[in-house]
Amino acid sequence: MGKGKGKGTKYVFVSLMLVLALMLGACTSNGGSGAAESASPGASAEPAASASAAPAEDDGLYSIEDFNKVKINEGTALKGGSVTYGLVSDTPFEGTLNYNFYSGNPDAMVLQWFDEGLLTWDANYVYTNDGAATYEVSEDGRTFTFTIRDNVNWQDGEPVTAEDWLFAHEIIGNKAYDGPRYDSNFTNIEGMEEFHAGKAKTISGIKVLSEKQLQITYIQSTPSLLTGGVWNYPLAKHIFGDMDVAKISASKEVREKPIGFGPFKVKSIVPGESVVFEKNTDYWRGEPALDEVVLKVINPTTVVQQLESGGVDLVDSFPVDQYPDNAGMSNVEFLGTIDRAYTYVGFKLGTWDKEAKVVKPNDKAKMGDVNLRKAMWQAVDNDAVGKKFYHGLRWNATTLIPPSHPEFHDSTNKGVTYDPEAAKKLLDDAGYKLNGEFRTNPDGSELVINFISMTGGDIAEPLARYYVQSWAAIGLNVNLEMVEFNSFYDRVGNNGDDDPAVDVYQAAWSVGIDVDPAGLYGKDAIYNFPRFETEENSRLLAEGVSEKAFDVEVRKGIYKEWQQYMVDQVPVFPTLYRSELVPVNKRIMNYAIGDGTGIYLHQLAVSQDKPFVAVK
Repeated sequence: MGKGKGKGTKYVFVSLMLVLALMLGACTSNGGSGAAESASPGASAEPAASASAAPAEDDGLYSIEDFNKVKINEGTALKGGSVTYGLVSDTPFEGTLNYNFYSGNPDAMVLQWFDEGLLTWDANYVYTNDGAATYEVSEDGRTFTFTIRDNVNWQDGEPVTAEDWLFAHEIIGNKAYDGPRYDSNFTNIEGMEEFHAGKAKTISGIKVLSEKQLQITYIQSTPSLLTGGVWNYPLAKHIFGDMDVAKISASKEVREKPIGFGPFKVKSIVPGESVVFEKNTDYWRGEPALDEVVLKVINPTTVVQQLESGGVDLVDSFPVDQYPDNAGMSNVEFLGTIDRAYTYVGFKLGTWDKEAKVVKPNDKAKMGDVNLRKAMWQAVDNDAVGKKFYHGLRWNATTLIPPSHPEFHDSTNKGVTYDPEAAKKLLDDAGYKLNGEFRTNPDGSELVINFISMTGGDIAEPLARYYVQSWAAIGLNVNLEMVEFNSFYDRVGNNGDDDPAVDVYQAAWSVGIDVDPAGLYGKDAIYNFPRFETEENSRLLAEGVSEKAFDVEVRKGIYKEWQQYMVDQVPVFPTLYRSELVPVNKRIMNYAIGDGTGIYLHQLAVSQDKPFVAVK
């Protein structure tokens, strides 16, 4: 459990584990909820126990390395059929169903079924020429010429054109655009800032060469352009072209009747709850094997019941804390991979300037003292959290580039290690003196820290309370408020409105395929929720995408330096790296998770009409 633990901290942690164990036992003793659900009529029982579950080590911990990313095919694929996909969430999905405007991961899980980007990437996150568009790059690396395949059409039959691709850039670059995408990837396009400021009517760096060919010239050639730096999601101009830019994201064409050019079409939507998709027979990769996909939101507390009964065939993700009790579920195969994500605790250090669209640091922010922030990191034992709460399937995070990008993740950097006694001394030396149970500010005034965290599965609140108790053990008075997903991100600044009542928050990031962290921590990134900005941060982020960074070893060195800088400054601290676990019904064929597998959703098929159900 680590060295230097005080008696109070140890008691808090152990007692919390006891509470958690009792909660989990109550939730999973009969399959994950308080009520059993009968199998669907005609559902088949799987005759043999699953051999897909990864074995636990002797210490009760699991390793993500023991899982496969690709589903093992069993049986022969049927022609047609329907599957049910569970979106695991305790809240409705927001319903901003367009890649140019969405912000939350639940909406992305809906979007993937009916829309996609024009470019695909390989296992190393490099763009390939296997997608809906191909590309060529000029010798100086600044000009990209894209060609959209002739058979790529919107689901209403209109072709996806170069004009649509240009139009997406014009909307995102418009001053009235209310989405989160306008950042350094866009300002790096020639003429974009002039267009954004209203000084030019067109974006000089983007040219439509023909109906299916687009050319984009960037100010600076960067290594990121080949690994996620190109915006490759078109926007249907024949639908949105005459619409007020400020009203697009709330329009019925985005929320009620969205279209894309992906493998399935939206047939019907119950807002926030479910979507029925039908196959897109005109899909450019080929007609999908399935006739229908039904997406429905399922609560984390009922996910096991839904899987065992065949109520869902697969889910977007499985709560890893529930895996040990369900590893032997007989009717599914568990797939697993290292997630491109991490959880973290963030400190509010400023606000968002909605007019200038940049971070506005506040020198007088309550959490402005780096000593206070570092002490709060030292006070929490994330190694124990990963082992006790998640059985090794989440593990102690150290830096802000996760191991999903092994080339750039600095595995030698240990971050800030757990040491509550050092945390107390740090606060003492910085002037935060104890006044009874809790500490005051250095000027003697009362210090009360407001902390918000998201609701979710069984562990969400106990974990947040563990952090609060760990901070109390070093003398900090922290008030906890649990907030549902959509409201949470509104309050931390998803729309540029930072709630002044929030001092500290616990959240998670799914990172892009590009290692460049500027989209989360750059001065022009609305997702920079801590609102942290310094000259050194800007310098390092700029160097990470500079010409010299084409040398991979140089880029590694830059990001190693940036990772250490963020450990030193602590605008946020990472808590856990994450694995992604996805249980898949054994009737499912041709399915994979993770990047670079070469398996696509139009290939998804079933071996029988009804799902297998679990044998108890």
